[in-house]
Amino acid sequence: MWDLRERLGLARRRWLVTGGAGFIGSNLLETLLREGQLVTVLDNFSTGHRRNLDEAVAKAGGDARSRFTLVEGDVAVLADCQKAVAGADYVLHQAALGSVPRSLADPLTSHRSNVDGFITMLVAARDAKVKRFIFASSSSVYGDHPTLPKVEAEVGRVLSPYAATKHINEVYAGVFQRSYGLETVGLRYFNVFGPRQDPEGAYAAVIPRWMMALARGQPCEINGDGSTSRDFCFVANAVQANLRAALSTAPDATDTVYNVAVGQKTSLLELHAMIRARIAKTRPEVASLEPRFQPFRAGDIKDSLANIDRAKTRLGYSPTHTIAQGLDETVASYLERA
Repeated sequence: MWDLRERLGLARRRWLVTGGAGFIGSNLLETLLREGQLVTVLDNFSTGHRRNLDEAVAKAGGDARSRFTLVEGDVAVLADCQKAVAGADYVLHQAALGSVPRSLADPLTSHRSNVDGFITMLVAARDAKVKRFIFASSSSVYGDHPTLPKVEAEVGRVLSPYAATKHINEVYAGVFQRSYGLETVGLRYFNVFGPRQDPEGAYAAVIPRWMMALARGQPCEINGDGSTSRDFCFVANAVQANLRAALSTAPDATDTVYNVAVGQKTSLLELHAMIRARIAKTRPEVASLEPRFQPFRAGDIKDSLANIDRAKTRLGYSPTHTIAQGLDETVASYLERA
C-alpha cells in the first residue's frame, strides 16, 4: 500500500481500531492486516457485525488471523479500553452511534457512546502512551453554516444531538493534546460509503439502503424533493485519510481536524439515477422504478460539499475514488446479499 509500507517498511506496529466490527472499522482492519500489521479491535457489537471481522481477516489473507486480536467490550468502560489499548502504538477511534435521527430519538444513548466513550478512550490512550489518536468526526459539525464548500475553520450552529457529540469530541481531543501531550487528529467524514455498510434497520445510510431496495426490485424513498446534495466519499478514501493522519510527520499534522471527502457534490436525484443504472445492468426490471418522496428529515442539512485542501497540504491526502468509481466497486456486494 502507498503510505504504510513507505513509512513503516518491514516494521510491525500495533494498532487499536475501536468499532472495528463496523463498516469503516472493518475496512481499516482489512487494510492493516494485509500490510502485515498487528491489530486489536474493540467492539461491543451494538451496531457492528462479527461477519465483518471474519470477512476482513479472510480477505487480508496470509497469517492475518494470527495478528488479529478481538476485545469484546464497551468504549464507555475504562477497564475495557485499558485492556484493548495496552501496547498499542496508534488508536483509530471509529466506535460511535451514528445517525442524526437515532440521536434525535435517543440523545442519552448517543451521548454515552459518543462522548462518554470518547473521553474514556482518550484517558486510556493517554495512560498507555500511544503515539497518536485518530478519531472519526463528522461533517454534521458544520451545522447551519451556509458557505460551500465547507472549510474546517468555519462552523455554524449544530442541528442535532449527534452533531453535538462530534463537536464535543473535537474539543476534548484538542484539550488532551494541549494538556497531556497526546497527539490527536480528527477526521470529518462526509457521507462515507462502500462494502460492508449495513443496509438494514431504521438508521441505515442512504446508499446501502437504496442499493438493497433496488436489488430486491423495490422503489427507493427520498427525503425532500431530491435536490438535497452530499459529498459522497468511498471508504478507500477514508482508510487512506486515517493512515496518513496516523503516520504524517508534518509538524502541523496534529491538534486539528480534516475534511475527508472527494470535493464533489451530488444530489439525491443524481445519486438515485447512478445507483439504478448500475443495478439495472443485472436487474433490467428496475430501470423504470421511480423513487417515492417523503418529507425532509429533521436535523438534516440541505447541502454539503467539502474543501479538502487542508488534508491535501498537510497529510498528502489524495482521493483515489470518485463517487462513480466507488459505486462501481460497491454494487456487486449488495447484489450478492439481496
